[in-house]
Amino acid sequence: MSGAPSGLAQRLGLDRDARAIILNADDLGMCRAANRAVLELLLAGHVDSATIMVPCPWAPDAFASAAAHPDLDVGVHLVLTSEWTRYRWRPLTGVGTSLVDAAGYFPADVAAVERHARDEDVAAELAAQLETALAAGVDVTHLDNHMGSVYGLETGRDFLPQVFELAARHGLPFRLPRTIDGMGLPDSVQPVLDAATVAADALGIVVPDRLWTHPFTLADEGTAAEEDYADVKAGFCDLLRSVRPGVTEVYLHPMLDDDELADVADHSVAKRGFEHRLLADPDVAAVIAAEGLVRVGWRDLRAVQRGER
Repeated sequence: MSGAPSGLAQRLGLDRDARAIILNADDLGMCRAANRAVLELLLAGHVDSATIMVPCPWAPDAFASAAAHPDLDVGVHLVLTSEWTRYRWRPLTGVGTSLVDAAGYFPADVAAVERHARDEDVAAELAAQLETALAAGVDVTHLDNHMGSVYGLETGRDFLPQVFELAARHGLPFRLPRTIDGMGLPDSVQPVLDAATVAADALGIVVPDRLWTHPFTLADEGTAAEEDYADVKAGFCDLLRSVRPGVTEVYLHPMLDDDELADVADHSVAKRGFEHRLLADPDVAAVIAAEGLVRVGWRDLRAVQRGER
């Protein structure tokens, strides 16, 4: 595993040693707290892109905003899981498939999806999610995946062929890192990524060099040592300073840490609010500028895939 850049930065018209980043906000459409935070950040230019969770109750509101602002860089966050205890969502293709748990919702964990989902049910559901966004007037720029449920990270069974077929047919890039560099995954995952990126390249699907984030959970939540905003900002700024040459997507989950989110999420509500604040923080923007990081978007990667640049 070298972690060497793939040449994507050059295909984007950047220097060979450019350190390009895509700041992406996941989980648009999950709830009102997500929509309000993510759309504010998108419209202000504090994030480069976002992805919609199409099966969730607040997706129609996200569709309307994306359709009203076609310049926004918005993709589809392909969903096969529903992780919260009190707030759940179901497949668009109905509850009579292998994609639901005993209560008729998507399973709460990725391992259950990998063990029980039939390939044909996954293909139908992911296609339905993309087609629903397109039919709502969203100029979909890319695809990614909620909770990593298509990568086969739990049992080794992946659903990448279904995603690749969809991405190739619609000319959409996909969130698939070429290297485990910076992800905290075991070395045994790298050969899996190598094989997956070879398959994506063969189909002409553009993927980034790296995929980075910081921990989703709020460290030491509920204790005297619980991390605060200063801790989160310091860690995120360190992450930005360590970005290497190539194209790195950095994804976060900004939301308003309001009463609605407290009712929705089982944990880490304050972390979601910290990320909303973080992405608009001028100190973070100053680090990006000082490091010479080049911000690009998934729309740029889509243009490369479609031969438009």
